[in-house]
Amino acid sequence: MSGRVAIYAAPGTSPTDVDGGQLRRRAELWLGRSVAGFPVTASSPEGWTRGAVDEITADARRYGFHGTFKAPFRLAEGRTLGEIDAALARFATGHPPVVLPELALSRIGSFFALVPGAPAEPLNALAAELVQEFDGFRAPPDAAETARRKPGALSGRQREALERWGYPYVLDDFRFHLTLTDRIELRRQGEVDAVLRRWFADSLGRTIQLDTLALFTELAPGEPFMLHSVHPLRGAIDPLLPDLHRPDVMAEGNA
Repeated sequence: MSGRVAIYAAPGTSPTDVDGGQLRRRAELWLGRSVAGFPVTASSPEGWTRGAVDEITADARRYGFHGTFKAPFRLAEGRTLGEIDAALARFATGHPPVVLPELALSRIGSFFALVPGAPAEPLNALAAELVQEFDGFRAPPDAAETARRKPGALSGRQREALERWGYPYVLDDFRFHLTLTDRIELRRQGEVDAVLRRWFADSLGRTIQLDTLALFTELAPGEPFMLHSVHPLRGAIDPLLPDLHRPDVMAEGNA
């Protein structure tokens, strides 16, 4: 494949995850697409047109509703999509679910996202382990990919992380977030904050279970990211149990 893969959190991809399913439905209506390819009915907040929402979510919509664990990367030479998919299934089998505590809306720089509203050390530890464990699948970034990260604007530690792990915001600089918008100009940030708080009111303050790991694919540069597979976080249980890890596990949970 000429595109990239990514390891993401995808709340609501388990059919038994009620709160996560509700959050995912609202997020998909906001972004206007489902990464699993399910139809999404056009919707918009009161007083907004669908075009107005699309205007501030173009990049967020392309990536889909997700939280980054291992940021998008090209597969190293000799590595295959099937190989990383199988490795992620094995990894998930040996790790327990984590939670996104007390879901909160936050502005990160000039974009909006949903974030933990309380300390989330198990979540951060899982992200750190995934960054390191799966780095052998990653091709080194080329000069253009590195330049897009604007290394001159990064701290020394972030530049070191970019060189070592291909992404600057990992380990001590990791901040879990579920992206909802593109960059919002300062004069509109109050308006967007208010509309997002209304849109996600039923989920804010809730603790969301993250009980799956998701492999996303971008089949070619610039194409939308799609959900390739979902792997339940099970903890230390029988590795011979069947792995319900395909996108159709979302169907019941998002009905």
